[in-house]
Amino acid sequence: MPNPLMYQQDNFVVLETNQPEQFLTTEELLEKLKEELQKIDISDLPLELQQFDSLQAQAQHLIDTSCELDIGAGKYLQWYAVRLEK
Repeated sequence: MPNPLMYQQDNFVVLETNQPEQFLTTEELLEKLKEELQKIDISDLPLELQQFDSLQAQAQHLIDTSCELDIGAGKYLQWYAVRLEK
């Protein structure tokens, strides 16, 4: 039986165009994704995100199912779950 810690996503490393890598909590990543989603025209959102009524739901869906968001030509926003040792 797999260890539940394998599926725990409390921290993420975030890679963004022209920025140093950042370590964010789930809540911080959720806020960052909501900010980025606000900048994107609804018609330019992937179809799977257009089905959600709120930025919160869209951002949570991205965290649960993806690891990147297309934020424009030549730009990138990627996130990966990491386990930080204390």
